[in-house]
Amino acid sequence: MLVKFFINAANSGYLNGLALEFDESTNAIRRELNNLSEAGYLIQWKIKNKIFYAANTKHTLFEMLQKIVRKHLGLEEIVESVLSQMGDVSKIILIGDYALGRDTGTIEIILIADKVDTAYVKKLQRKLKNIIERTVLFYINCSISDDAIVLYDNSNPETTPQDS
Repeated sequence: MLVKFFINAANSGYLNGLALEFDESTNAIRRELNNLSEAGYLIQWKIKNKIFYAANTKHTLFEMLQKIVRKHLGLEEIVESVLSQMGDVSKIILIGDYALGRDTGTIEIILIADKVDTAYVKKLQRKLKNIIERTVLFYINCSISDDAIVLYDNSNPETTPQDS
């Protein structure tokens, strides 16, 4: 559940939807939501008869939790591996299930770059699978969806490899 809420602060959910998404009982999800809310990690609001939850971005530990989740998923390793071997990458963007907070085992990354060695990209995908135990798929210079998370942007000094 931490992945769901802390990979992307824009992610939210409600009890029954989360129970379906995680294939868990509503009681188990309710307990976790209550625990995270009581600790102040989640905020909640009501729309009609549904209570929605999202990460509390104002919590003092929000950034730390987000970094821990991203490190746990191997996103830091992906950014470092790409940048160490492909210096001309201008953006690294997370898309797909992981951008939505679903730990499905396949991480999808868009690389925005002038020149890309596709043979190296394939080699890197195999290497990363062994290191982070998740499949990594790279897409080169593709259009970016609304649910995308920018992991690195060399035009934005706030998004450095250490911040991902």
